[in-house]
Amino acid sequence: MKNFHRHFPTPGHNIYWIIIAYIIVGWWYPVVGLLAIICMIGPVVTSIRKGRWWCGHVCPRGNMYDRLLSKYSPHKPIPAFVRTFGFRLFMVCFIFGMFGAQLTLTVPWSEGGWAMWSAIGRVFWTIIVMTTVVGVVLNFIYAPRTWCSFCPMGTISRWVAPEKAPLPKAFTNIHVTEACQMKCKSCARVCPMQLTPYVSRGEERGYLDPDCLKCGKCVLACPTKIMTIGH
Repeated sequence: MKNFHRHFPTPGHNIYWIIIAYIIVGWWYPVVGLLAIICMIGPVVTSIRKGRWWCGHVCPRGNMYDRLLSKYSPHKPIPAFVRTFGFRLFMVCFIFGMFGAQLTLTVPWSEGGWAMWSAIGRVFWTIIVMTTVVGVVLNFIYAPRTWCSFCPMGTISRWVAPEKAPLPKAFTNIHVTEACQMKCKSCARVCPMQLTPYVSRGEERGYLDPDCLKCGKCVLACPTKIMTIGH
């Protein structure tokens, strides 16, 4: 049986050191935890015009899954239920509910100043550490991007991503020519989200699955080079 999900070198740079440094420094200086706001707002804002591009190119945690942990993952199929609307909606509500509860119960709002901001930072840091641990565990059980399949910010990014024409000028996606016979499925074998770009062969608008990370792995892995990524 073919291994339809496997490690494939990721284009770009190693930026996973950012998440590692964030976790280490945040332990000693909790206020650093506030930096998580960037990776919460960034993917959603950019997704309005570019889809989940942020998740595939800027997210340090996603970079760690692709470039570091992917080498040691069994690359098993991501469970179908974690992709369902119901489960993803539950995760969005659960994580934001946790944020709200922690901010209400642990932050000394009345004190203000450094103590308050450090406590707020600690809440963000704790959530990031907890979800990172979950993501790492899932990497060794299923696949590197299992967490990304139901990550709350990724889910919201999916909801606001363009899915039909006319597409924003900044939007890029995968284009598959009619020459594709959909037999080798090499693109699906290397896709970190375990998607199937080949199903869009011959479609002028390209592959518009809102979970596509625009990483370009499928284009690089295509043996006949009949896939491109662009506008």
